[in-house]
Amino acid sequence: MHSIFHSCFHCIILIAFAALVPTIVHSATLATDTQVLRLLKRSIDPNTIPRSSFLDSWDFKLDPCESSGGQFLGILCSIPSDNSTSRITAIYLDSSGYDGFLTPSIGNLTELTTLDLSRNNFRGPIPDTITDLRKLTTLYLPGNFFTGNIPVGITRLKKLQTLDLSHNSLSGIIPAQLSGLRSLTALRLSHNAFSGKIPSLTGAWQLHTLDLDSNQLYGNLPKFPTSLRTLSLSHNLLSGHLSSLRNLVNLKSLDLSSNRFTGAISHEVLTLPQVVSIDVSVNRLTAIEMTTLSGDTHLQELDVQGNLLRGHLPINLVSLRNLTSINLARNQLSGHIPKVYGAKLGSSWRSLFLDHNFLWGNLPPEFSSSITRIRGSLAKNCLSCPETIRLCHGGQRPASECVGQNDKE
Repeated sequence: MHSIFHSCFHCIILIAFAALVPTIVHSATLATDTQVLRLLKRSIDPNTIPRSSFLDSWDFKLDPCESSGGQFLGILCSIPSDNSTSRITAIYLDSSGYDGFLTPSIGNLTELTTLDLSRNNFRGPIPDTITDLRKLTTLYLPGNFFTGNIPVGITRLKKLQTLDLSHNSLSGIIPAQLSGLRSLTALRLSHNAFSGKIPSLTGAWQLHTLDLDSNQLYGNLPKFPTSLRTLSLSHNLLSGHLSSLRNLVNLKSLDLSSNRFTGAISHEVLTLPQVVSIDVSVNRLTAIEMTTLSGDTHLQELDVQGNLLRGHLPINLVSLRNLTSINLARNQLSGHIPKVYGAKLGSSWRSLFLDHNFLWGNLPPEFSSSITRIRGSLAKNCLSCPETIRLCHGGQRPASECVGQNDKE
């Protein structure tokens, strides 16, 4: 009897002891990953976390990778096949206007493949620790207020495919080492304050989108990878000739507007085999080389307004059978409007801007009969252009500015 009592007494003690020890709950998410999420939320002004936003759903009484329903929105996790802990693999924050800093602890999410904080109010520098995210394929931070330079170590992110830092307040030079990112397909750095020359990016041989609009870049164009399909360099201080673009055989869209390019638009650029849209407006270009234009090109839109073009309107434009939109306004072109332009108005051309030049003479008859089919303007020339024709609205130059135009024929 004593033995039985003694054994039961020990049972009671063990049960009582067990009641005092807190229950250990297995965490599905690696503790350091959860801590990064805590620090990320803590680095945001709580007054800028709206109700029902993604960050508002981050309730740390729950496990990030085990929660379901409306908790921890914007988080993706790995699902281990064994009993190991889950890891954070993607963060997609909604654009709710979060105001704060990107915590340097972000570098501890070593399984992260995507970081998307776009269209918020993050400020301060991009932390250098972001270069520890060696599995990152998408870094998407546009539409914030990040300042400082691109972290030099970003070139260690060899799996990076998309780098979008556009619409921020970043400065400094564009690192030449970006050319070493062999997996990079899209690089968007527009609407910042980057300066210096554009580095050669030929090493990034899979790059198909390069957008460096609205910075303070200067100098001649470098060599670009032939894989490029979209090249946007508008609103910079770039100069030199356009001939270096002739090897971009995959290019579909080219925007070099509002720079300081000089010389001619070469026929090699106009006849790039895949190009659909060319915008070289507001530069210092003086001619369009039209000698060997072929109708086999895909070019649909050509914008050369606001340059220094002289001479007659290029007749060979009519040989480009896919061309629908032409803007040659605000140049110094003179002479008659070719009769073949009139024929195009009745067929494929849908937009023709020739205003603010020194064109003179009568209009081809189609200009009055096709007024309902075409956008454009013939204003501020020296034409016989009745106001009853919509393209003539805005009037012509005063006679004093047109003196001698006939003599230039």
